[in-house]
Amino acid sequence: MDEAARDAVAAAAAHRPTGPALITGETTLTWSDVDRRVTAAAHRIAGLVSPGGRVAIVLGTSIEFVVTYFGVLRSGRVAVPLNPAYSEGELEFAITDSAAELVVAEEDGPGRVRPQFDLDSAEPAGGLPQVKARDLAVLLYTSGTSGRPKGAMLTHAALDANHDQLDAIDPPVVGADDVVLLAVPLFHAYGLNTGLGSVVHHAATGVLIDHFDPAASLAVIAERGVTVVVGVPGMYSAWSRQPGVEVALRSVRSAVCGAAPLAPDEMARFGVATGKTIVVGYGLTETAPVLTTTAVSDRGKPGSIGRPLPGVSLRLRSPAGQVLWEDGTASPEEDLAELDLSVEDVAGTDPGEIVVRGANLFSGYWPDGRGGPGPDGWWATGDVAYADADGDLHLVDRVDDLILVHGFNVYPAEIERVLASHPGVAESAVLGVPDDESGQRPHAFVVAAIDPPPTQAELQVYCAAQLARFKLPTVELVRELPHSATGKVRKRELLA
Repeated sequence: MDEAARDAVAAAAAHRPTGPALITGETTLTWSDVDRRVTAAAHRIAGLVSPGGRVAIVLGTSIEFVVTYFGVLRSGRVAVPLNPAYSEGELEFAITDSAAELVVAEEDGPGRVRPQFDLDSAEPAGGLPQVKARDLAVLLYTSGTSGRPKGAMLTHAALDANHDQLDAIDPPVVGADDVVLLAVPLFHAYGLNTGLGSVVHHAATGVLIDHFDPAASLAVIAERGVTVVVGVPGMYSAWSRQPGVEVALRSVRSAVCGAAPLAPDEMARFGVATGKTIVVGYGLTETAPVLTTTAVSDRGKPGSIGRPLPGVSLRLRSPAGQVLWEDGTASPEEDLAELDLSVEDVAGTDPGEIVVRGANLFSGYWPDGRGGPGPDGWWATGDVAYADADGDLHLVDRVDDLILVHGFNVYPAEIERVLASHPGVAESAVLGVPDDESGQRPHAFVVAAIDPPPTQAELQVYCAAQLARFKLPTVELVRELPHSATGKVRKRELLA
């Protein structure tokens, strides 16, 4: 028999009814306040949407988003959080693809309602359906690394499982007494479940910021006594360059970074500016989202994404299907023998695709579950990593981004790291482009950090001193690179 889903808001209200739940600007809601508003939202949504129907949420990081999202879950419907900055075409695609019956947005329109829920007309909570743990809770649309975005189907059980896995970390990253900065967009899996979800799970306090500004956010952190920051690389990079950052962050005990790779030099810059260590995590929308973290390994190791969370099984797999590494255990001696190596010779593993299994995995892509975990529960992430001699993981690149030059593997991230070390380069993105002679060649889109910018020839000579010849990129100078809301470069847009 399928067990009931955990209603985290109701549990938080029962545990800390008068405790501060959400803070934004001058407004503070208690957990009792939030629970009452969620009940009102659930009843209104239940009256507008059929059981199991989808509700698109097109709202910024706000109390209205939180109430709507948990109202959808409590009503037994499926939440579809979408980026308010999407173009009309992008919104229309996701709304149509998910067959959303209702759109909750800032502006009224056909099929849309504003997030206004009448607290006085809310019926008793007993009128709502019993939600099962294995019921679909949310459709989160991926950024679409190839083609159109896809809706990852996450159940209530998968969302909860990631919190149980995070709870097993000692010492904990988030606890009931924490004040957590929620500045990562809530339509993103990281902001939604790792950020907001953790606040509700622990009945902690969340401080909501819709538009990130380095100086203004530091003032909020200091004023509200924030103890945990859930951030992305760009936030830490901006803060480390702000005057008075050490004093502003004095109350912070956990600084968490995810959603995109954190450059080692930016991690070091933040450490020098603040005296604090950043906890780095890795995960995907499809895994609700956290898979690994430095919180269970070496919190200060530059470039590392740590080790798997308790309850997450992880392997590194070669293109031929060989298991190179599993849950911190190096590959067997017989596998190493094939490479003419001994255990003592190996400083780490070769790069391999990350393959995972755990209760936090998604149920496949909407609507038919295609592309989900296999019958044995394992799912290939499409990301490539290696394990170092300590058993800590390091992300290399996406399998899809791998460039084959005369049959040799070239990882764009390696070239991007070299370019990033040039003082005249602010940012770069490397992709594989067709080449008649070699099959593919690396091509670098480069944003200059100085004026006049470095020449293409200068950058190629610089790369030639640090890279094998077959890895040398052609270079194209551009004004800017397209980014997602969490700071990732949208490489497919560069190709387009």
